[in-house]
Amino acid sequence: MIRDRGRIKWTSMMLPEHVKLLRDWVKEDGYEQKKEMDEQQLELMNETLSEAIEFDQFVTITHYRNRNYEIVIGKIHYWDELSQRLHVVDRFEEVHRIPINAIADIRLTDM
Repeated sequence: MIRDRGRIKWTSMMLPEHVKLLRDWVKEDGYEQKKEMDEQQLELMNETLSEAIEFDQFVTITHYRNRNYEIVIGKIHYWDELSQRLHVVDRFEEVHRIPINAIADIRLTDM
C-alpha cells in the first residue's frame, strides 16, 4: 500500500509565496456565483414578503453575502425604502440588514 502524504510532501519544496497562492486558490474555489432571478420568482418573493410583514410571521431568507449564500431565520422588523434594505430580527434578538437585491429566496417558516 502506498502511503502518500498528499500536499504535505510537496510544500517543503515550495516557496512560502507559492503555498499562500495555493491556499488562496483553494479558498476561492469554494466561492459561489450569484444567481439571476426571473420575474416569476421575484413576484412570488414579493407576495411572501408582503404576507410575512402583514401577519408578523417568521421567514427564512437566503441571501448572497461575501461571495457565499447565507440563511437568516427571523421576523421582518421593517423595510427601509431609502437604503433598500430589510431589517430582520432573528430569534436571538440580533438585527440583520439585508439588501433587497442580495436576496435569493424568502420562505415562510413555522417556529
